[in-house]
Amino acid sequence: MEAIPPAPPRILIVDDDDSVRDVISVLLREEGYNCVVANGAEMALDVAGEEETPLVISDMKMPGRDGLWLLENLRERLPDTSVIMLTGYGDTESAVDCLRRGAVDYLLKPPKLTDLIRAIERALAKRRIEMARKRYQKKLEGKVRDRTAELRSALHNIANTYQNTLLALVAALDAREHETSDHSQRVVSYTSAIASRMGIHGKQMEEIGRGALLHDIGKIGVPDAVLLKPGKLTPDEWLEMRRHPEIGFQMIQNIPFLSTPADIVLSHQERFDGAGYPRNLQRNEIHIGARIFAVADTLDAMTSDRPYRKGTTFANAIQEIKRCANTQFDPDVVKAFLDIGEEGLIRIKKEMAEKKLNPLQAAADAAEAETELARLTDLDDETDSPPVGPASSAVASPLPGAPPVAIRSASGTEG
Repeated sequence: MEAIPPAPPRILIVDDDDSVRDVISVLLREEGYNCVVANGAEMALDVAGEEETPLVISDMKMPGRDGLWLLENLRERLPDTSVIMLTGYGDTESAVDCLRRGAVDYLLKPPKLTDLIRAIERALAKRRIEMARKRYQKKLEGKVRDRTAELRSALHNIANTYQNTLLALVAALDAREHETSDHSQRVVSYTSAIASRMGIHGKQMEEIGRGALLHDIGKIGVPDAVLLKPGKLTPDEWLEMRRHPEIGFQMIQNIPFLSTPADIVLSHQERFDGAGYPRNLQRNEIHIGARIFAVADTLDAMTSDRPYRKGTTFANAIQEIKRCANTQFDPDVVKAFLDIGEEGLIRIKKEMAEKKLNPLQAAADAAEAETELARLTDLDDETDSPPVGPASSAVASPLPGAPPVAIRSASGTEG
């Protein structure tokens, strides 16, 4: 089957002189071109817009709107249309002006047929190259958009993977101390609510949330004999327990997206008055995320039941936190905390409780979390972190009989 030859390009000839217009159109039709005509610039603009017109050949001087007006309007409305200008004036200035405004060529009237054909072929060839370049650019831009969308999706998936990994790690930690198994998630919710009241949003909010989630990750390095001891800790055991902020910091400080959360982990046991540990920081020396966390952690520690005591009411916890503003807590953070109100805080805890999984699912998730944690630990051969024990808890509250800092309470006394 023979290929169908392409249709000849449409050429619009514009001239107010009928004889010139007719002669040029007849000659070009004999050369195989598809010619249409117009007797003025405004008519030419309408005819060119009716269907694709690769080339316009226009007289420079015409009554009313001239060739330069047509050239400028074609450049604006139909930028893919090439224009050759014809004129009976042979001055260089006019030729330069036409080319400067976007014409592809400039011929004197009456043009020789050979010169006109060469000019037409040059103009059409240049247009084909330009159209091919635009098609390529459009295709390239489409690929860039597609790749950008794929990259965004990949980054989103990576972010979700990071978050799921952190949640798996915290679930494994929480499984180590069952009495505080929901503590980490509740503290994140309280922390986020307070941070929001303080006008913190976006990336900073995410980093503070991660810091709150991982605050007790360093307890991975605390021996079970100390962390799970049912009785009072000895002075040496208490020193071991107090190392967990530094252990946690060392574990995650070199992970780029956890650099800020690492500062929160290191500072989460500091006090506003400088009486905390491990660095005795005070006031604004303490990361804002750690200052917010301190209030959220104390609230959850005081209002949560423990095997050795019953949790207090939200009203009592709020009053205690309020009393300790300027000593244990940043007063600005306490103010934002109080703005949430007792009902708001109770609602946050209730919403967290409603999300709690059934026992069978929780047990399955805990087992899966421990498996994931073991896998991640095996892969992380370059870390100097302490060995991983059987799952640990991101518990902020103390062990029974432990010194005041083991159980964070507003008064600094044993829980």
